[in-house]
Amino acid sequence: MEKSSMDDGKSPSQLIDERIRKLDDWRGGMLSRLRALIRQADPEVVEEVKWRKPSNPLGVAVWEHAGILCTGEIYKDKVKLTFAKGALLEDPSGLFNSSLDGNVRRAIDFHEGGKIDEEAFKTLIRAAVALNTSSIRSAK
Repeated sequence: MEKSSMDDGKSPSQLIDERIRKLDDWRGGMLSRLRALIRQADPEVVEEVKWRKPSNPLGVAVWEHAGILCTGEIYKDKVKLTFAKGALLEDPSGLFNSSLDGNVRRAIDFHEGGKIDEEAFKTLIRAAVALNTSSIRSAK
């Protein structure tokens, strides 16, 4: 895969590592934990970094499997995971707490001191993978 000049030869995973290291507060730990859970839920997940620009040189962390599963964005007061097709996913544990009025995406905002329902989160990641892979199969 070609790397842009902004990548400095770093892989997407290395760029995400760098992003986590530069967050010297609770947000770095939260993003790191969410990333680990995504990898546990889907060992075949592919990490990417998209939407890099001068105002956001580290870009947005993206996890993909047959398409985008979710993106990880950092804000002053939260870590936001946005699921690309979240509106189509079952969410029996009620993890989605943001972007609830959209037709396609749904998000989870994680705040300082907030707890992660790890099993429900991994179930949601697996459901996103299943949705993406079923979309690929049905398109053939």
